[in-house]
This record gives sequence, C-alpha cells and structure tokens, in this order.
Amino acid sequence: MGFQKMMAAAILAAMSTTAMAQSIRPDQAAFRDLYKELVETNTTQSVGSCTLAAERMAARLKAAGYADKDITLFATPEHPKDGGLVAILPGTSKTLKPLLMLAHIDVVEARREDWVRDPFTLIEEGGYFYARGTSDDKAQAAIWTDAMIRFKKEGFRPKRTVKLALTCGEETVGAFNGAEWLATNKPELIAAEFAINEGGGGRLDKAGKKVALSMQVGEKTVQNYLFETTNPGGHSSIPRPDNAIYSLTAAVSKVGGYEFPIMFTDTTRTFFTRTGAAMGGEMGTAMNALVANPKDAAANAIVSKDATYHSMLRTTCVATMMDAGHAMNALPQRARAVVNCRIFPGISTDAIREELVKLVADSSVSITKIPPARPMAVPPPLSPKIFGPAEKLAAKHFPGVPMIPTMSTGGTDAPYLSLAGIPTYGVPGIFSDPEGSGAHGLNERIRVSALYEGRDYLFELAKIYANQK
Repeated sequence: MGFQKMMAAAILAAMSTTAMAQSIRPDQAAFRDLYKELVETNTTQSVGSCTLAAERMAARLKAAGYADKDITLFATPEHPKDGGLVAILPGTSKTLKPLLMLAHIDVVEARREDWVRDPFTLIEEGGYFYARGTSDDKAQAAIWTDAMIRFKKEGFRPKRTVKLALTCGEETVGAFNGAEWLATNKPELIAAEFAINEGGGGRLDKAGKKVALSMQVGEKTVQNYLFETTNPGGHSSIPRPDNAIYSLTAAVSKVGGYEFPIMFTDTTRTFFTRTGAAMGGEMGTAMNALVANPKDAAANAIVSKDATYHSMLRTTCVATMMDAGHAMNALPQRARAVVNCRIFPGISTDAIREELVKLVADSSVSITKIPPARPMAVPPPLSPKIFGPAEKLAAKHFPGVPMIPTMSTGGTDAPYLSLAGIPTYGVPGIFSDPEGSGAHGLNERIRVSALYEGRDYLFELAKIYANQK
C-alpha cells in the first residue's frame, strides 16, 4: 500500500472511531471513562495492584458524593496490593436487609508478546473492546461502580441499603481472597439478604443474534487432589514389579474411566426441562427423559455427548498435571499427579476424596486435598423473588429472548459469601459470542454494544432489587 493510501486509511479509521465515540450517550461516555481506568489499572498477581484499582474507584465514588464513612478500603499487611473496597448507599427501610453487588477486580496474567494488542490498554476496534479484564470481570465491576455513582447523582433513595464490594483474589489459587476475608473478618460489613455477581449472561449466535439469557443459580465446588506414590527405586537395569509410575498411572486411569452419578438441583432440573422443551429433537427428548429418570442410560449417552451438559449433570474429576522420576536410568522413587475435581453442589470435598480412595483401591497411592480448600458450594434457592424480576425486565430489554436458570460448572467467589449466609446469583444481561470472550486467554474482548446494553439492563435490575419488598 502506498503512503497516500496508508494515510487515507488511517484518517478514515480515526474518523470512524471519532464518529463511534460521538454516537454514544453522555452517560455512556462517562461510564466508558470509568471502565477504561479500571481496565488499564493492572491487577495481575505478579505486578499489578488491586489496591490501586480499589482506590481509584473509591475516588470516583467520593467525587459523586459518597462520604468517607460510606467507603471502606481494606487490605492486609501481608498482602498490601490485594486490597478492595466496600461502598454503601443507605436504604430507607429499617427492616429490609441489604442488596450486595459483588465483582472481582483481579485478572489473569497476560504477556504483551502473546497478544495482538497491548493487554493493558483499552482498545476499541471493530465493535469490540479489547484488553485483559474487559469481560472477566471488570465489565461487571465497572457496571456496579457506575450504578452506585448514578444512584447518588440521581438522588435515588432505595428501600434496601445497597452495598458494593470490589474484591481481589478470585483468579488465583492460594493468594489472598478479598471475598473470603470479608466473609470471615467483616461479615457485618457485607451482610445482605442476597448478592448479585458474575456468572450469568447471554449467548449470541454466529450472526450476532441474541438467542438465550442465563441466570447462574448455583455452582460447583472446585478442589484439587494430589495423587502420590513412592518407591525405594533402584537401577533401571533391574526392574521390579512395583513401580511408582505404573501405580500412579493405573490410579489416574481409573479416575479417567469413572463416571460420577447424575444429580439434579432445582436449577439444573429447570434448566434441562426448559432447554429440552425448546430444543426438541433427539437431544431435547433425551434431556426430558433424564429429568424423569436419571438412571436412563440411553438418554445419558445422548446428552453427555455435549461436554457442557455432561459436566452440569454430575461431579467431574480430571487429571491435569503429572510429575514422576528423578533420572532416565533409575527406577522412579516418586510419582505425582494433580486431579482437578468440580464437585456437584452440596457434596463435600471429603466425601469425594473417600470416593476416589475407594475407586483407586490401592493403598500405595495416597490421595490428599491440595490447599487451599474452598468452602462447599451450596446452591441458593431458585427464588421467584430473584429470578422473576430479572426475567420480566429481560422481556423489556431483550424481547423474545428466553431466560433460563443455570448452574455454573466453573467457580466464582459465591461460595465464600455463603460463609456469611448470603445466597448469591450470577446475573444475566451481558451477551457473549458463541466462541466466548477470550477470558483467561489471548485477546480478551467484549462487544461494545453488549457492554452498553448490559449496563442499562443491570442498572435497572439493581434498582428493582433495591426497592423490592
């Protein structure tokens, strides 16, 4: 391309970006500025600071009129960069319990050399925002912070007290977790009748059409187990019948071939009933058959062809890491494997360990839980007080798009809130492409239109919950 053509293309691109920026509403422009600051504040565990991000959001809340007494910034001496905040908008009712809006502000690591664009610069391109955290979970964090600011500026006086908690540590294992710290050390600060969190959303088809909304009502417990076997070893020229590697691989192979039984919660039963009715065909028929009879092997075989459906129906355990031996010419003295389990709600990590021990049936293989141990995920009730308003409002914002309760096969900070007696729901509203958003991966993104639409929906939903009796 010649120099003049390159200049023309650059000018055209700049004009297009300017026109797009000028087309958004003033309140959306203010939100975009907040979102940009939050996204561009690096909050990775290695070099970032959630504390700085929390301080910057606190400054915005104070500029909107929140007093110092309404904002609590927290961190510990051992983890000075893993801080967060809790902000409070007092309600008028003395009897209604508060609403808690939760979002985590830490993000997964991202290396510049791996990304097409700088992962810590918010870039708007082709109808998408690109950067680490644009989707997981700074979109939610920015929407909740922005909602608190708009509430204050509008003079909104909710019946329920509204609380905002921005926390760190959701994306890391073994690091300081703000939601856990609040639930354990400051439960009165976040006390609420229920919380709204990440985990729900919406799905687009390949053409960008909205096809479904979901509200997360429950999730699995995440627990890693260490499988380990030891042996005196010896010279590789003189093999012995007991071998640490063989014992370990036999144990892991048993896990790989084992199918945990089908289970249902109220949420998953509703999910498969509604999805089966809407889907029809062989898959839909099989879903309905499983709801009626979880022991229907033929229906199980059909539904479990889909990896997501398979995981929603049961506990799953899978080997994710292995390490064995100490020299190429020596018999192994030690062999280890990590087995990652996603445990069905209501089942304890100790119960799964016992089941794995029985399955392996080899006393030479020790099976232990790898710290930290997350609390058992307890599904919140599929309450019409929570689901009903969200579904009704969705019909206004996204007409014709069905909303279905779902159980997440992943994990959020919701189980930590259960320690404080707070049922937590993953709200719908932000639509994602069928292939996902690149969360935890390369070139994470979110549709610009989906973010703005989701913001409008969630702002109104939070207002409804805040005034709900």
